[in-house]
Order: sequence, then C-alpha cells, then structure tokens
Amino acid sequence: MESFSRVDIFDTKGIEYLFVIGYLLFLIIFWNVANKHERIIKQIKRVFSNLSAGILRIPQGLFYNRFHTWAHLEESGEARVGLDDFLQHITGEVRLSNLKIPGEMIKKGDLMTQIDKDGKHLKLFSPISGEILMTNQILNDSPEILNEDPYKKGWIYKIKPNNWKSETSSYFMAEEATKWSIKELERFKDFLTGGPMRKYSTEPSMVLLQDGGEIRDKILGDLPDEVWKDFQEEFLNFSK
Repeated sequence: MESFSRVDIFDTKGIEYLFVIGYLLFLIIFWNVANKHERIIKQIKRVFSNLSAGILRIPQGLFYNRFHTWAHLEESGEARVGLDDFLQHITGEVRLSNLKIPGEMIKKGDLMTQIDKDGKHLKLFSPISGEILMTNQILNDSPEILNEDPYKKGWIYKIKPNNWKSETSSYFMAEEATKWSIKELERFKDFLTGGPMRKYSTEPSMVLLQDGGEIRDKILGDLPDEVWKDFQEEFLNFSK
C-alpha cells in the first residue's frame, strides 16, 4: 500500500501562487472600481444635488426681475443682462437661439433670446429697454459657461439702457433678491407637484422631489416638452 505524504504548501512555492492570485484579484477589483469611478461620482452628485436656496448664487449688486433675468449697470453706462442662477439650475446645460444683433433695439419684456435643450425651448424676456451693443459670442462655442458662471462670463448682452431708473425700480436687490428667490423655489415646487404636473403623473412628488421634499437639481431638463410649455405659460409668462 502506497504511503501518502502531507505537503505543506507554505513550505513550497504554493504561497507564491496564492500571492500572485491575490494580487490579480486585487488588480481586477481595482480596475473595476477605477472604470466605474466617474459613473459613481455622477450618481453621488445626482443623489445629493438637491435644489435649495442654499446653492443658488445671488450676487448682491445685481437687479433681478420676475422674468428670471438680471441686469447690472456698469460705470461706463452700459448694462449687462443675462439669465439667473435659478433658471440655469432647473434646466441644466442649454444653448441660446434667436439672439439679437448689435444695433437692434429692444424693449423691456420683449423676447431677448430662447434657451434650447434637446428640442425643448423656453423664451426669455428682456429686463430693460435700449440698444443692443454686444452679444456674448463665447456662449456659442461654450454654452456651459451659462451654468458655470451666469453672472460674469455668462452674460448674454450688453445694452445701452433708455430708461434704467424707472424700469429697474421694482426689481429685487441684495437681501430682497434672496427672499424672492426662496419664494420662487417654493412656487416652482408647487408647479411641479400641482395642476400641470398631475396631467403627466399621478404621484409627481414621488418622481420629482428628493427625500425631505427638496427639488432635484436640473429637474426640468429631464422632463418632456409638454412640461416645458406649461412652465413657460404657468410660471414664466405668469410673471410678466
């Protein structure tokens, strides 16, 4: 009868094999994690990117109006205008169309541009009257600047105002602008969970709001064209 001898792999090269196998497993896990890193980061940001008053940028030296556009009078007498942080937060990255050209005249409340996203549109109205002096051409090649820096690099027009004092007298500044923005967030939440949205979902709050009742950032960008049309009529145009 043959005798069997016990072999301890730790006394042989077996331990080297185990080390190699373990190392390969580590590399596989690391590779999978590395490949998924960007997607995981995006998911984390999506989960925690709730739209609240605390993340809205509201520079204190600007005039904000109910069209959700803003105006700022420079020392030269020219005024810069653009869209506010609230609007870019709820839509996400957009492009501009129907832009005016230098030399054109515009009146307060006139269509000044249109924002476009995946075939959906919103019309923006001018906060002041005057002559278009310059259009921000950089927005054609880098539309993301509207989201990254809507007040400095992301301005849309420079305008020579006709009647600055009277046309901006009812606008919001400083602390008043902050309070108004908070109210607008609540009004937007009512829009999402109220009449217009109930046409498209029986439980809109379950789809649109995060835990705690916070609005999901860029939520309008994910909603269909019909909701954009309702938002234009029920929210933006209602402010005119």
